[in-house]
Amino acid sequence: MFKPKVPTMPQPAGLITRPTVVEPTAAVQHTPPSPTPLSVPTAAARPTVQFTPGAVVALVGGGTAVVLVVGAVLVSMLLAVAVTGASIAICALVIRSLITSADQHR
Repeated sequence: MFKPKVPTMPQPAGLITRPTVVEPTAAVQHTPPSPTPLSVPTAAARPTVQFTPGAVVALVGGGTAVVLVVGAVLVSMLLAVAVTGASIAICALVIRSLITSADQHR
């Protein structure tokens, strides 16, 4: 009962072909390339990035917009959690009050 049963692989149904034998071909010897003298690496010439005043204003404006949107989303999520917690607390107080008043009227 507790021993697992391993399923067996069923035999393939259909045409079965024998594996083909691959004959080795003649080996070709490669001559190693002659060593070349090491050259001193030079620093790659990278283009200098230059910002125009308009591009700087656009970057600052875009960054400010992203920060404001993310901040608004996070504040709204925090507010939603706070409102939910307060409403659950008020519901718990009302239910407790109803239960205690029902016990006193008996």
